[in-house]
Amino acid sequence: MSGLNKRLAVALKVAFSGVLLYAGSASAMTLVQAYEAALVNDPTYQQAVQDAEAGKEYRILGRAALLPTVQANYSASKVNAEQVIHTSREDVPSSPKYISRSASVSFRQTLFNLDALARYKQGNAQAAYALENFAGRTQEMVVRVLSAYMDALFANEQVRIATAQRDTYLEQKAVNDLLFKKGEGTKTDMLETQARLEVAEAQLLEAKDSQQAQMATLAGIVGQEVTSLDELRPDFRAQTVVEGDFEYWRKKALEQNPDLQAQVYAIEAARQEVNRNRAGHAPRLDFIASYSKADAETLNTYNQDTTNRSVGIQLTVPIYAGGAVSASTRQASAGLERAKAELQLRTDKVMVDLRKQYASVLSSTAKIQALDKAVSSGELLITATEQSIKGGVRINLDLLNARQQLYTTQRDLAQARYTYLLSVLRLRAAAGELGPDDVRHVAAYFR
Repeated sequence: MSGLNKRLAVALKVAFSGVLLYAGSASAMTLVQAYEAALVNDPTYQQAVQDAEAGKEYRILGRAALLPTVQANYSASKVNAEQVIHTSREDVPSSPKYISRSASVSFRQTLFNLDALARYKQGNAQAAYALENFAGRTQEMVVRVLSAYMDALFANEQVRIATAQRDTYLEQKAVNDLLFKKGEGTKTDMLETQARLEVAEAQLLEAKDSQQAQMATLAGIVGQEVTSLDELRPDFRAQTVVEGDFEYWRKKALEQNPDLQAQVYAIEAARQEVNRNRAGHAPRLDFIASYSKADAETLNTYNQDTTNRSVGIQLTVPIYAGGAVSASTRQASAGLERAKAELQLRTDKVMVDLRKQYASVLSSTAKIQALDKAVSSGELLITATEQSIKGGVRINLDLLNARQQLYTTQRDLAQARYTYLLSVLRLRAAAGELGPDDVRHVAAYFR
């Protein structure tokens, strides 16, 4: 397990222990509070926690094969026997009744056992796999909860924009109706505005449905009802550069990505599975010791007490098992090759996602700047169009189109900002560096 993932696990353990937990009722929730609530309430993450707890035991299970085993036995039986003693003169019947008791303690310690050694190494690899897998699921949870938070915010933004658009068309319709009554407007202006208004009403209903769905998704992750969220700061500014070039992030991902590191341990576990099955052909040497006491253990000794002490070694040499050892070894070897292929598949997937997020972070900065300017230009265009309509140069349709363009640009700007923040998170997740500090860093963009 890499040092970074160890620090991540420690940080998450602190958060999970309840140092910073959000336990509010249905009220406003900050980004950090959503993350902290998800640590405790998200069922997917809790499943990962329990999987990690179970996975830690593989180390102990593997080590157990190398440690000594001690076994104790005790038995007591009431015996009612019938026997006939044959002599040269006569047969003498006898019906002894007695209590038969026996007690023993045995000790066994492996001296040479390739199967036990392979199990030990396999247990270490499986435990390390579980920890790396948990680190990956933790980063996945961070991205999931922050993504749900921003999806809910974007849904809120769409409702706000759709509401403003609808209200604007209502005002425009009222103006057109008034102008028509005065003989200064046209029927065409009224119909154009009415058509846009009806579309805006439908878009608002769709936006509200999406808002409810996104808020419900977030509530399912954080485990409580959410009514309001923090919004992006009005002075939002995306960073203009990304730390290092793509090769820098590629190297980090190959060294630290928990999914890749987990698969490395999966390969080691599969390799030890091959060794464990191959050990079926190898001899086994054990040190054994036993101590036993018996009282009337058998009918012939029912009036005798015995005590046995023994110390020695036991050598077991397998000779033939019907071909099972060779077959299981070939089967395990196929599993090893499959694990190696899985590592290559995961590596390719991580590299594709890494390049995608790296490019998205770079392009989002320029896109946000362009859309910022487009929103300002759109606002100026509306003002100029209104003045031109008064001067008879422009018509009602020009104003409707200008407003529609502004609302579309505002929506695209909001989406670009959320995309930028999520791309930064996913980039760091692909590099294996995503942790609680990143959540607080992103939360600084909100108010």
